Amino acid sequence: MVSLRRGAKQAPNPDAQMSLTEHLAELRMRIIRAGLAVLIGVVVVVLFYDPILRFLVEPYRKLCERSPDGYCGESYDRATDSVSLVYLDPIEGLAVRFRVAFYGGIILALPVLLWQLWKFIVPALHKNERRYALGFVLSSVVLFLIGGLIAFTTLERALEFLISWAGEGTAPVFQVDKYIRLVTLMFAAFGVGFTIPVLLVFLQMIGVIGWRTLLGAWRYAIVGTFVIAAAITPSGDPISLLALSVPMVVLFFMAVFIGRIFQRRRERNE
Repeated sequence: MVSLRRGAKQAPNPDAQMSLTEHLAELRMRIIRAGLAVLIGVVVVVLFYDPILRFLVEPYRKLCERSPDGYCGESYDRATDSVSLVYLDPIEGLAVRFRVAFYGGIILALPVLLWQLWKFIVPALHKNERRYALGFVLSSVVLFLIGGLIAFTTLERALEFLISWAGEGTAPVFQVDKYIRLVTLMFAAFGVGFTIPVLLVFLQMIGVIGWRTLLGAWRYAIVGTFVIAAAITPSGDPISLLALSVPMVVLFFMAVFIGRIFQRRRERNE
C-alpha cells in the first residue's frame, strides 16, 4: 500500500463536487478575466477608432457612390467620395466613441469570453464531453463572425430599402448615434442567430434534447426561425430577413446531423 505523507498535495479531481463558496470564487475569477479581456479590446478599438468608423460607414458610402446625384443629399461629397454623419448633442460624439469601443472590445474578446464561460460550466459535464471545449469555442466565434460579416454585406441593400420608403422630396441625413446603433444591432443579431445551432448541438450532447425530436419538429423550426429573424433584425427589411433566416435554417439541419452523429457514436460505445 502507498501512504501519503502529511502535507503532501493530492492531485486535483476534476469530477469532485465544488462547494458554493468555490463556485462563487470560480465565477469571480472568470468574470475578472473576461472583464480584463474586454478592457484590452476597448483600448485597442479606441486607438484605431477613426479607421473603424470609416469601415462602419463604408456600406453607406458605397450606396451613395452608385446612386444618382442628390440621393444622399448633403451627406455625400462626390468630389472627395466621402460621407458625413451628423450629431445633435455636444456629448454625442464622445458617447458614440465609447459605444463603438465597448462593442468592439466585446467582439475582440469574444474567444476569451466563450472560453471562460466554457471553463465555468465544465465541472457540470462528463469527462468525455469536456474534450469538445475547443471545438465549441472556435465554432461559436467563427459562426458569430460569419453572421456579422453577412450583416455587414447586406447593410447597403438594407439602407437602400429603408431610404426608398422615405418618399419623394426627402434626403437622408443620418445621425451618427442612430447609424452606429443600427450597425451594431445588425451585427449582434446576425452573430447571435448564427450561433444558435452550436447551442442545439450542445443540448443534444448533454442529452437535454434528441436529434429525432428536433428533426420531427422541422416545420415548426423553419417557421420559428423566420419569426425569430424578423423579431431580431433591427432594420426590418426583407433582404436582411432572408440573409439571416435562410442560413439559420441550413445551420439547424446541420446541427441535427451533427447531433445524430454524436448520439450514434454514444450508442455504439454503450
